[in-house]
Amino acid sequence: MTPVPTSLEQELTTLQAAAIAAIAAADTLDALEKLRVDYLGKKGQVSKVLGAMGKLPPEDRPRIGSVVNTVKTALQTELDRRKDALQTAQINAQLQAETLDVTLPGVYRPQGRVHPINSIIDQITDIFVGLGYTVASGPEVESDYYNFEALNFLPDHPARDMQDTLYLPNGELMRTHTSNIQIHHMQDHDPPMRVLASGRCYRRDTVDATHAAVFHQIEFFAIDKGITFTDLRGTIRAFIDELFGEIPIRFRPSFFPFTEPSAEVDVEWQGRWLEVLGCGMIDPNVMQAMGYDPEVYTGFAAGLGVERLAMVQHEIDDIRRLYSSDLRFLRQF
Repeated sequence: MTPVPTSLEQELTTLQAAAIAAIAAADTLDALEKLRVDYLGKKGQVSKVLGAMGKLPPEDRPRIGSVVNTVKTALQTELDRRKDALQTAQINAQLQAETLDVTLPGVYRPQGRVHPINSIIDQITDIFVGLGYTVASGPEVESDYYNFEALNFLPDHPARDMQDTLYLPNGELMRTHTSNIQIHHMQDHDPPMRVLASGRCYRRDTVDATHAAVFHQIEFFAIDKGITFTDLRGTIRAFIDELFGEIPIRFRPSFFPFTEPSAEVDVEWQGRWLEVLGCGMIDPNVMQAMGYDPEVYTGFAAGLGVERLAMVQHEIDDIRRLYSSDLRFLRQF
């Protein structure tokens, strides 16, 4: 004799029909996942029916348990079938949206180039890092102390004149060299040190083929026991050879307030000599101002004109070309 269906069996049959209809109507994967949790999750509707089985007579429980498993299997099968259909539709829609017309012409994007100034700064930095130097930086807006006083510039030095230096209303100035970084670094560190610093500098120069009011400079300096001018000459010779190859250079006696003795270094360029850097042994007054004993420590410093080195490297005849933003010129590099 066939058992009479209980109200729980009828509830399961109704639940299955409603769930299958809802699954078939789900139009997104998120909606389908929500239905799965709603019907088959730990707190879902099928689990609630299972919770009511404890109230059934013992002889009805196996039959109802079998019905519950059948419902769960049917719902999971429908969920999987609908998930596959939705995923396939999603992939097809994506493929349709991303279809490319291979007959259309390509979009041309010109290849970027490193500017000659940035390029030579990177090359110089690599050379000195390879020699064991540390890279440092400092402010472009500077005080008189760091730009002049601590570097042994006398109060009446011509470089402090309004005609040479760009002063700001608050009494500060635009640094005229990267030597200010030397003072900042010496204040915060003890010898020995080997430091490279680069950045923009500003002077009230008349712009011509070899001068610019805004230019880039690289400063390198070393302080240790027993450093001599021979070490400076050897460092500059090694640097020039690495950057340009073995080209003629010459040292000319010169004067800088912060070095003694001092020299200017020229390289042969287009049949004539071009000054590219100034250098010398760090003046004992600078050492003492920073708290170093000049009887114990010595050092050298040099400042390089980046634009002029770029002119030598690329055989450029006019410094103004480097700032022209002329793509016909820049594409050569």
